[in-house]
Amino acid sequence: MRETDVDTMEMMKSMPMGSMPMDMMAMQDCIQSLNACSMAATMCAGADMTEMDMAKCTAMCSNMADMADATMRMMMRPAGMDMEVMKAMLMACMTMGKACAAECRMHADMAEHCRYCAMACDDMVMKCEAMMAQVA
Repeated sequence: MRETDVDTMEMMKSMPMGSMPMDMMAMQDCIQSLNACSMAATMCAGADMTEMDMAKCTAMCSNMADMADATMRMMMRPAGMDMEVMKAMLMACMTMGKACAAECRMHADMAEHCRYCAMACDDMVMKCEAMMAQVA
């Protein structure tokens, strides 16, 4: 690792966690999956914009990217986190992820980016479920 590379796990360990009892590894896995989902959904929405019959997929992916990004950013500020709000965000993110994955799967046979987006959404839902188990 270069000196300029950031070790997110070490950085998270150095942060004040407030009253949040969380498994740091589960939190890091969830943050990374949320980030990957946000990127995949953003790219899928961008690719879908060129096709007239993909408006719903474009909107779903755009919403998914925004939701994943907002949830990830909240999770990276644990000291000021309200657990009820975090649970609501995780639930909303999982619901959006399931809907986005289902929409993208309908196009996965003709659009590789939709297949990748569905996979990223599925992984994100799984990691958010693991995180929910930590905060419940």
